[in-house]
Parts: sequence; structure tokens; C-alpha cells
Amino acid sequence: MSNITGIIKSIRDIMRKDTGVDGDAQRISQMVWMIFMKIFADKEEEWSITLDDYESPLPDKLKWQAWAANEEGETGDNLMAFINNELFPTLKELNPNLGPQAAIIRSVFEDTYNYMKNGTLFRQVINEINKIDFNDQKERHLFNDLYETILKELQSAGSSGEYYTPRGVTQFIVDMINPQIGERVLDPACGTGGFLTCSIEHIRKSVTTPKQREQLQRSIKGVEKKPLPHLLCTTNLMLHGFDEPAIQRGNYLSKPYSDWGAKDKVDIIVTNPPFGGVEENGTETNFPQKFRTKETADLFLALIIRLLKDGGRAAVVLPDGTLFGEGVKTRLKEELLSKCNLHTIIRLPKGVFNPYTSIKTNILFFEKGTATKDIWYYEHPYPKGYKSYNKSKPISIKEFDTEKKWWDKRKANKQAWKVSIAEIKKRNYNLDIKNPYEEVEHLESPAVILEQLNATEQKISSIQAEIIAVLNKALS
Repeated sequence: MSNITGIIKSIRDIMRKDTGVDGDAQRISQMVWMIFMKIFADKEEEWSITLDDYESPLPDKLKWQAWAANEEGETGDNLMAFINNELFPTLKELNPNLGPQAAIIRSVFEDTYNYMKNGTLFRQVINEINKIDFNDQKERHLFNDLYETILKELQSAGSSGEYYTPRGVTQFIVDMINPQIGERVLDPACGTGGFLTCSIEHIRKSVTTPKQREQLQRSIKGVEKKPLPHLLCTTNLMLHGFDEPAIQRGNYLSKPYSDWGAKDKVDIIVTNPPFGGVEENGTETNFPQKFRTKETADLFLALIIRLLKDGGRAAVVLPDGTLFGEGVKTRLKEELLSKCNLHTIIRLPKGVFNPYTSIKTNILFFEKGTATKDIWYYEHPYPKGYKSYNKSKPISIKEFDTEKKWWDKRKANKQAWKVSIAEIKKRNYNLDIKNPYEEVEHLESPAVILEQLNATEQKISSIQAEIIAVLNKALS
């Protein structure tokens, strides 16, 4: 079995020597499209056996085996001429009618670019990638873990309001939502696919027949508007055994709100919509007047409520600003609480999304079809000895064991408290309700408060006496 960690490190080191690759985002994009081609080649070997009458959508000369598999093959300027003048132009214009695999390739390469300029270095990268066998289950499992590390390196995404969601958070959300075979799962802002891959692995535990496997393939859907996350997400899902397109390139906010009908509705939505981001001018006009804003997270919340079936379940990561915000945010919360049962808000501490942002975030769990009567809050504490999270110490799924134990038999405690809808309305839908235990805990007992008050009064009397004595002396 190959040393995948060593291979990826070697690829990084080679790419750093190439003058065409500028920065982490380009390096990761370059590495992932090349890895995608190798994965596709290995998958084609599998499909030729498992799929009846499988025909490759690629011309023979563009297949990985033809131009990349031989370590003594084409290199230098000739290789770069082939990549830039033949491979990329053809893949970008590949006819999607050739089949689902053709649609995957075209969607991946429409906005993907080759940044490398040195054909000798390019050949060295190819030869490293060829050391990985993606049809080997052990290697695929190891690469899945390493792939998540690669995704985390995209810190630059934080500048546009998008953040890598820690695996502990996505896993907890999917565990609590508990998607089942046959339920349609959607992430309308899927990024690199963390929620979708967690959902796939969760449902796959119950898959026992070919028919159920087909159901799973049809039930997962993601949408991503930016090319690099889309490439990463598509590759991620292929590594998780998805043979057909599950990721749509586009922006769900660009479709008029009223055009979403019954056929578009889904059973489950799990997502971390970009917050702090601002949509293009005019996007908000796709929504009813009362929801119009340029704030991306607000528009997605309105859309999520719309897209859920009655009885459908959702879990959405949102910042504190959504909880206490007014104006459009108030109207959105009123809509949410009247059409859905917002039964749980998990309040996450600062630093969960470090190093991207220190903004405090929340996970809102709700079900469509009945109005909210009460909201349970649960304040997630730092692990013992932690003051924050960072890249080397991210939030982990193990930390959520306390929430999981509490979930089905809920009682108020130091972390959990319940608030009625009457109280929420009295607060004008301000959902930013602090932990009452903490507020009470920090108050002293009445006896101690009285003692402190008496001491303060005595000190004031003493100071007043000193001032009077000084004045009398000055006037005598």
C-alpha cells in the first residue's frame, strides 16, 4: 500500500517549483483536477465490470491511461501543449448527452484551469498520483481522511463568508437528523460536500440491496456556485462511491422564490450557508418583499423553509447575528416559527470556525409543518482545559456525546434550558437568549449581597466624615 501522506507532500513540493502555480487555492485546484482524472480512470475500470454496456465518454487519446499512466511517457513542452490545446478544450465542451459520466466531467472542467507551466514538473506530479490505486478500499479510505485535511487548507474561502465546516459539527448534525433510505437530502450551498458525504455514510449503513444503493444515489443532491468548491465536492463524492452527478453547479438563490414547487421539495436539508456574504445586485428581487436583503444567509434561510416538505427536517448553521437581528431577520424568524417547529438551538462557542472567523455560531434544528411552541437551547461547552479551538485542536464529534445523551430525554440543566413561544414573541423574536443558569450562578447569595452593601455604606460614611472634617478645618 502506498504512503498517501508522503505522496501528497511530494506533489505539493513539486508544484511549489512551478512558476504558474500561485498560492494555496491554485495549488489545490491543480492537484484536485489531476487527482480527479486518475480517480475517473480507476472508476472506469470498475464501471466496465459493474455497469452493463458501459461506454466511456472520453476519446481514447484523452484517457488517463493514454497520456499519463506511463511514467516514461510524454513530458516537457509536448505534454503541456497536449494538456492546454487538446485535453482541456475537449473536456470543457464534452457533450453531456453522452451519459451521466460525461455530465460529471463537463461540469467539473467548465471553470477549471491548468496552472502549471513546466511540463517536466507536470510529469513528476502525474507519476506521484499514479502511485495511488483508488480501487483499493484501504487506500481510498486513507485518502478520504487526507482529503479532508486538504479541504481545511482552503482558508482563503473565509474572506468571502464561506467556511469549512468542522467534521465534528457535520457528523453531529447528520447523526441527529438521521436521514433514512429513500429520503431526499439537499445541501443548497454544499461547498466541498461535508454534509453530503456524512449523509451518504450514515445512510449506507442501512443499504443491503442493489435497489437501495440506487435509491441512495438518487437521493443526495448538492448545489455549489463556485468552481473550486464544486470540483472538490464532485471529487469528494466520487471517492464516496457516487457514480453519477449529484452536485449541480449554480446558485439556488437566482431562481424566483415563487417558482419552487412541490416537485422541488425535499425531506432533509443540512447546510452551513455562507454568512457574512453579500449577493449580487438584483438577487434579492427573486424573493418576496418582506424577505429582501443582500445577506446570503438570510436568503438561504427563507429558501430552506420554502424547500422543505411538510414533515421535512432541517439543521442549519447560522451566526449569532441571525438570532438577535431585526428587520428582515425578525420577519424571517417569525416565518420560521410559524411554519416550522424550531425545537432545538445548539449554541456553539467562539472559535469553532477558527482560523476563518471567531464569530459565534448556532445550529438550528427544525421540522416543517407545525408551529413552534417551545425552543430548547443547549450551550455547548469547551472541553476541559480549552479556551478556544484552532487548526490543531478542532471541535470533535466526541464532544457532542452530552447533547446526544440529553436529546431524547430532555431536562433543564447547566447547559440546557427551554423558552416558550410566548416569551419569544414578547422579545420581538429575538432568539439570542443567554443561559439563565450562568446568569443566576454568578449572583451572590442575599446574605453576602447585604453584607457587601453594608460595607459599602460604611465606607461611604467614613469618606463623608473625612470630607466634612477637612472642610471644617479649612473654614475655622
